[in-house]
Amino acid sequence: MNTIALIMMIVTQTLVTAIMVYYFIRVLRAKPKPEPDSFLFNDDDPR
Repeated sequence: MNTIALIMMIVTQTLVTAIMVYYFIRVLRAKPKPEPDSFLFNDDDPR
């Protein structure tokens, strides 16, 4: 493997890993969306 190919492989792997870590952290820091209370909408249900 020549030097240019090795540099390209290292740069590509580093870039892909950095993008993956960025979005992984972004997902973990996202605030959860409020979910509606399912029992609130079923109050009129006679069951």
